Amino acid sequence: MSETFVLVTGAWHGGWAWRPVAGELRAAGHEVHTPTSAGLGADDDPRGVTLTDCVNSLVEYVESAGLTEVTLVGHSWGGYVLVGAAPQLASRLKRLVFWSAFVPNDGESLIEACPPHYGEMFHALAAASGNDTVTLPLEVWQQAFMQDAAEETQRVVHSLLVPQPLGTFTEKPDTTAFTALDIPTSYVLSTEDVSLPGEWAWGERFPQRLKNPLIVEVPGSHEGCFTRPAELADAFVRACAAG
Repeated sequence: MSETFVLVTGAWHGGWAWRPVAGELRAAGHEVHTPTSAGLGADDDPRGVTLTDCVNSLVEYVESAGLTEVTLVGHSWGGYVLVGAAPQLASRLKRLVFWSAFVPNDGESLIEACPPHYGEMFHALAAASGNDTVTLPLEVWQQAFMQDAAEETQRVVHSLLVPQPLGTFTEKPDTTAFTALDIPTSYVLSTEDVSLPGEWAWGERFPQRLKNPLIVEVPGSHEGCFTRPAELADAFVRACAAG
């Protein structure tokens, strides 16, 4: 069965990051949309951009395109965008899919949902940036996000990342409306994802915050959209199999 996917990236990425996965899904007959969140376009001014701005940009995209029966997929920080947008888009949604993504508790900012050393790093980088943004260090990208790729590939993709507005990490979401939704959910876990270590790991905390999610495992790192696009596309399709 053909699905309509709207794919939401994690921090530092634009819609371009979905190109390999989107190609696989389209080749299989699915409709795929890959919007870029507010402030994350190559020519966007990131100063002052908030999580609410990113939520609103996704809602506007889906509504303007007239999309219905949407399978909305969020990666990493994109889980915050899904949680904020889903109540506004509820009548248009078929399923929510979280791929190695945050599912925030009420009032829990991303920095509060991360290990303390990440929060300290994000605040320090934003303070030094001159425009209150966070640029992900190459060494963190290589060791924790995309460790299953060759160094040349790591460097090329890292060079395409954009600074993330700190406000998208510090805003505390109101999840009341999201919690009240009755939309089928799935959680896709990349089995070699080490971006959140130990007790902070994706599978240890976030699937349990959803209502009876379908759990789908897929090989690869946190950046499987680049390193395992065919397997990830298949995982997204399998995530639509129930409900």
